[in-house]
Amino acid sequence: MNETIMSLKKTARLTGLLYFISAAGAIYGYMYISPKIMVTGDIAATGKNMLANEFLFRISIANDVIANILFLAVVLLLYQMFKKANEFQARLMAALVIVAIPVFFISDSISIVALQIFKGNLLKSFPTEQSQDIAATLFKISDYSGQLKTFHWGFWLVPLGVLIYRSGFIPRILGILILINGIGYMIGSMTFILFPEYLPIVSKWIYPTYFLGELPLIFWLLIKGIKTNAKLT
Repeated sequence: MNETIMSLKKTARLTGLLYFISAAGAIYGYMYISPKIMVTGDIAATGKNMLANEFLFRISIANDVIANILFLAVVLLLYQMFKKANEFQARLMAALVIVAIPVFFISDSISIVALQIFKGNLLKSFPTEQSQDIAATLFKISDYSGQLKTFHWGFWLVPLGVLIYRSGFIPRILGILILINGIGYMIGSMTFILFPEYLPIVSKWIYPTYFLGELPLIFWLLIKGIKTNAKLT
């Protein structure tokens, strides 16, 4: 095994490790924290849960910050891995993630502001009912931004899927699965924007695609790295 392949394999495994930690944080927030805070269609109940589980809510914000920083490192490592396969596609992939990171932080900032209003630390001169409505609106903005970020999350997977398919050192099937994964995210987001009443139905069909590509890629990078017999161009 030549030195170039050894170096690439180490980079791939480091990428897989950071990707795994970032994904684990995101899954923890979505599967454990969110159900304890979010009450679908009831902002008042959500606000009460935020106050009753304030530290857990703050953990979710810290979790987001750490996960996004780790994910930024993942994308930069992916760029290093795939830039020789196609420089433009690699730059596009990295750019799509980098421009989205500030949006994630802004969304979390809005959620913190909503929490402070629910606690009565902001808008003290406003009547309680009015301040609660403003907090609910801010929280809705943060929630809706998550739906819009879903499209972006799918979009960056498109160039990644193409890069994997063209690279030659990761199985092409993973590139195809990543493309399907990304398209699933984008379909869900566009359904929310254009036909929100159909989102529950569409989500049931596309939800499996959310785990179709990224999870297999993470474990491939973490365990295998790259093909040992890969021919690098």
